[in-house]
Amino acid sequence: MKKPRFENRWRWILIIVVPCILLGLMMLVAGVGKLPGLSELGTFPGQTEFFDVIFGPIWPSVSFFINNVLPWVEVVLGLALVLGIYPRIAAVATLPLIAGFMTSNIWAITHGEAFGSCGCWGVFETLFGDMTPIQALGMDIALVFFALIIILWYPAPFLSFQSWFRKRKGERNQ
Repeated sequence: MKKPRFENRWRWILIIVVPCILLGLMMLVAGVGKLPGLSELGTFPGQTEFFDVIFGPIWPSVSFFINNVLPWVEVVLGLALVLGIYPRIAAVATLPLIAGFMTSNIWAITHGEAFGSCGCWGVFETLFGDMTPIQALGMDIALVFFALIIILWYPAPFLSFQSWFRKRKGERNQ
């Protein structure tokens, strides 16, 4: 499949850079917001109810992953997207995370869970406000679209390192 060429710089910025920045910032802020609660299980309401039901027998290992590893994965993927470091790989890696978030939100919606917050932003919920599972699901759907745009239309090859701060071929120092 031939990749489209973006002759117009503004079109490239709107189609590629904006989704990279938005997806990256959302992952980064969500991950950083959850870092203060790493030591305590269930620090953020709505974070683990779905997994209690599904993963009952293996719950301790899943809870360890959710509380201690997932926020760091969000931070790393968010930084990679914002800085333009392997953006397609980072976008592909966000899809399983987003699918897990969507599954948790759909479960909460279908089971009529009444918790007021999904825990998406961690400590930043005091700044951004609480999100209900329906609102979080809407945001997750937007994040999937951003990731798909990056995966399908990013102008560089899949395994390329196209950082925004790297000097391009043929550029001179000024």
